[in-house]
Amino acid sequence: MSGNLIKPAQWSVVTGASSGIGLEFSRQLAAMGSNLVMISNQPHELEDEARKIASASGIMVLPLEVDLTAADAEDKILAFLRSNGIVPYLLVNNAGIFDFRAVGELSSERIDVYIDLHIRAVTRLSRSIGALMAGNGGGRILNMSSMSCWMPMPGIAMYSATKAYIRAFSRAYRIEMKDCGVSVTVACPGGIATNLFGLPPQLQRLGVSLGVLMTPQAFVRRALKRTFRGKAQYINGLLNRVSIVFVASLPEWARSGIKHRLLDKMNRQK
Repeated sequence: MSGNLIKPAQWSVVTGASSGIGLEFSRQLAAMGSNLVMISNQPHELEDEARKIASASGIMVLPLEVDLTAADAEDKILAFLRSNGIVPYLLVNNAGIFDFRAVGELSSERIDVYIDLHIRAVTRLSRSIGALMAGNGGGRILNMSSMSCWMPMPGIAMYSATKAYIRAFSRAYRIEMKDCGVSVTVACPGGIATNLFGLPPQLQRLGVSLGVLMTPQAFVRRALKRTFRGKAQYINGLLNRVSIVFVASLPEWARSGIKHRLLDKMNRQK
């Protein structure tokens, strides 16, 4: 494979594909000529967006409704790939959730969703689909972590901890799969102008204009470029790379201030 373009008729699998960054990955991969398996637990949005992408690009788009937190999610995805004769060249493990809430304020069920979605699903899909790629001459895996994986801050404990797992797993799994022709890249984005973090559209636009946030289009374009070039890791923006060092080195009293001024205040307002 040359450059950053996927070969026509190759297949890409994208999770969390019905909205946000996952939808943008799907759109850009379709524009490159890649056939798509779009996975989401939002059936109506998934069907609608898959139809739009197929109509606009002329490539094959197969929507697959799967709850990635379900125990049989991996089996359903593998069965779907087998029944359609698909061995993906690219897997984008993008599906994720976010809360700004103390661990004690999260239900046991919500905690399990973090673990099942960010850890179990990413691990098992990387392993099983990576094995398919290895048996078919190679491929690419892109796992979505977050800049917060270096930032154990109050309010995002489950998010940052599970995203840290994704980064550590991806960097190690990359070495394990290198001799098999499978390249594993982990993306650790900072602020992206999507609805994941609950920012209203006007603040998203302001953040982009100030350079604090990156558009999904720009982030996905650069993340795919680095994935197809076989890079180990992508962090978007110089400001984000500098911020990692600063925020990760905050003393505990500063973290406590964030808890008292933001997290506790938010809980009182409920």
